[in-house]
Amino acid sequence: MKIASFNINGIRARLPRLVEWLDREKPDVACLQELKCADESLPIADIEAAGYGAVWHGQKGFNGVAILSRGDGPKLRRVGLPGDPDDSHSRYIEAEVGDFIVASIYLPNGNPVGTEKFDYKLRWMDRLREHAAELLELERPVVLAGDWNVVPEDRDVFSAKATQHDALLQPQTREMWRRILAQGWTDALRAFHPDDPRLYTFWDYTAGCWQRDAGFRIDHLLCSPEAADRLRGSEVDRWARGEEKASDHAPTWVELAD
Repeated sequence: MKIASFNINGIRARLPRLVEWLDREKPDVACLQELKCADESLPIADIEAAGYGAVWHGQKGFNGVAILSRGDGPKLRRVGLPGDPDDSHSRYIEAEVGDFIVASIYLPNGNPVGTEKFDYKLRWMDRLREHAAELLELERPVVLAGDWNVVPEDRDVFSAKATQHDALLQPQTREMWRRILAQGWTDALRAFHPDDPRLYTFWDYTAGCWQRDAGFRIDHLLCSPEAADRLRGSEVDRWARGEEKASDHAPTWVELAD
């Protein structure tokens, strides 16, 4: 079972890149973020033509998450995080694929620090922490996949000094990340690449970041103990970031035993 996460940065604008990646890498499950389109505008016919079923939670022009799976498609469990019924952002969707529970997450960016946007980020992470604990209690294989907008450690960014004021690196952000991990989740990509100092998944469009390999590791797949026992590998499809009109993120994936 190959489960991937891909911030597509506008599914309609990047549809050729998405189809290209699905055809080349053939993930069994693809968790997409930043669809930037309303529910009725999702190019579902193209996704089905590529051999995938889908569930999605869209939002016109912003946010938006989806889960694709080969064949019959995923079985929707929930959209949105519990804890705030007035939260209008489309940032979380959860489904069953086989015996797995899979979530696609687009965590708030939080910039600039010191504003309501940063406070919302921390509140959202706390809600995610509470829901993640509930998922662990099910004692099932669970994968929380997505653009977490968290740089866990200084080595996960090209320059911690240059980005020290970014919301993704703040002590409060990292503390919340550690609190989630401490529940018993495995950071799959780092588990398979413990010593890689340039393990990046995102390269900004500006200042030649891709060409300079000035990247960030912000796309993560966290595995419950039941999923971690079945882990066989985890990688970043860096080639996809180098394509014409690519997303600024590269797909990131884990492979698990069936």
